[in-house]
Amino acid sequence: MCKHFPLQLIVIERTEYPERTLEEEKPLCELYCGYLGRDIGEDKNMPCEKCVKYEVKEGVLFCKNCGRWYPIIDEIAILLPDDLRKEKEDLAFLNKYKDKLPEEIVFEGKPFSLRKQS
Repeated sequence: MCKHFPLQLIVIERTEYPERTLEEEKPLCELYCGYLGRDIGEDKNMPCEKCVKYEVKEGVLFCKNCGRWYPIIDEIAILLPDDLRKEKEDLAFLNKYKDKLPEEIVFEGKPFSLRKQS
């Protein structure tokens, strides 16, 4: 929504596919390596052959700029705008993974959060 780059990847669970091989020239990602969590810059010696063997099964993409989070469910990132998000589903996701996610997502994230009760 705010177009900030990059989004932070928080992996809750990942699936390994050891049979996958690198079939393209490295680096596969143009600007940012999500596997390492850093800019690529001039470094073209990236671990793409390791990265292609994994999928994030459950996790979150998080924008530190605006506080917005997007769930990754069954290897699919749900990158919907706020008005198309389903509050009940998002809150169920947060409740399920609240012990594995940063508090800034669980209690302050947008568009929905499990606001702390005082």
